[in-house]
Amino acid sequence: MHTFVSMLRGINVSGQKVIKMSRLKALYESVGFADVTTYIQSGNVIFGSSSNDPSSIGKMIVAAIEKSFGFSITVIIRRSSELGRIIRACPFVALSQIDESKLYVTFLNSRPTPTLVKALGLLAAKTRDQYKLVGSEIYLHCPQGYGKTAFSNAFFEKQLKVAATTRNWRTVNTLFAMSSTRDE
Repeated sequence: MHTFVSMLRGINVSGQKVIKMSRLKALYESVGFADVTTYIQSGNVIFGSSSNDPSSIGKMIVAAIEKSFGFSITVIIRRSSELGRIIRACPFVALSQIDESKLYVTFLNSRPTPTLVKALGLLAAKTRDQYKLVGSEIYLHCPQGYGKTAFSNAFFEKQLKVAATTRNWRTVNTLFAMSSTRDE
């Protein structure tokens, strides 16, 4: 059994695309996932699968949600081990006096093209907020908070032409702690 974490983008935000976590857990179980646990109301699910293919798992979840709830969403999947690597690679944690409550990770569903990444760098020079793209994750440090940053999901999706979802640093660490205790 392989352990995965799925992050659903845009559910239960401002009363839009509402899915109760008990129903989401039941949906995951109904498509054959094991040991399903949800974390907070924003669509974080830890689960086991006999499949080791995140892409096919993601497509299965998207189809099941569309069939059961009537809307389409983005689902981003990471292995528990990937979350550990993501946490260790954060370039901002080592900075002195960093406020970890101002750290975020934007998870991309694929790696953006180098041309779009370069163009993004020119736009980012106009803000105090910092970001660092590493693979398919963007680490964000937003001193004024995520609510005031220009680096929203919509910004990254538009600029990089990929789907994205963002989690705060505490949530990323909690998801890793919850998932890493399971066998892979």
